[in-house]
Amino acid sequence: MNSKDIRKKIGTVENVKKITNAMQMVSAVKMKKAQKIALEGRLYRTMLDQILQRILRNSSETMSLNIPWLTESEGTKELYILIASNKGLCGSFHTNLFKHIFSHLNASSADEFITIGKKGADFVSLTKRSILADFSDQDLSDSVSPVFSLIEEKFLSGEYKAIYIVYNKFISSLKSEPTIAQLLPVKDVTPLENLSEGEKKQTETQDYLIEPSVEELLGPLVEDYVKEKIRSALADSEASEHSARMLAMKNATDSAGEIVHSLTLLRNKIRQSQITNELLDMIAAKESTDAN
Repeated sequence: MNSKDIRKKIGTVENVKKITNAMQMVSAVKMKKAQKIALEGRLYRTMLDQILQRILRNSSETMSLNIPWLTESEGTKELYILIASNKGLCGSFHTNLFKHIFSHLNASSADEFITIGKKGADFVSLTKRSILADFSDQDLSDSVSPVFSLIEEKFLSGEYKAIYIVYNKFISSLKSEPTIAQLLPVKDVTPLENLSEGEKKQTETQDYLIEPSVEELLGPLVEDYVKEKIRSALADSEASEHSARMLAMKNATDSAGEIVHSLTLLRNKIRQSQITNELLDMIAAKESTDAN
């Protein structure tokens, strides 16, 4: 490899570095926006979880109600809502998610999927499982209503015994967690993480006074709860995707810088070797001339 070839490689890597650096900055801006949306809605969802948790656990009327969202159907199949991304170049965002769900699936079961994101649809196709619907071409914010309408229709028909949602839960800019959460039937609500011991005891012992009836309130409340779970998963997945892409592009930019540094050192060594050889040739020629 000569100096000319190394200069070409350095130029190529520098161009790649500029591209990855630009993608990193774009992802950082998108991540801040998506992170803000994901975190802003958590207070409302926390309060909704708390209300539903107290009603389901403490109301004496709940067990006798015939609300389809709360009862198991006679179906044998399971339905998964898989939230991924339409694009790649986001590090381990998809790899960790697909590994997590693949370990959860039963090889002999006839599970079906609703996919949001082309990468998720490609993964399901590779596993030879059926895709009930694909919402990859819609904006994430526009997917909540059609997804809810579809799972409402399918669950109430008794075709599926359970419906799960699979996504990357946003923890921080540096961390996301692959998550599988059961949407339907609503058996229990996850206890709040930020409750003190006194508040937990209060939640366990106190009942709401509900008017006009638990049945009239609980149906719409559970519907809103399921919609918010879907909306929360979409927001978390988008924030996690942009965070993962930002980190991946930062690592790529840093690696490109290291490669440029290594190639520059190699070019300098070759150039130094060439100069040394030229000096030796000049000295040898001079000595030969002096000898004559």
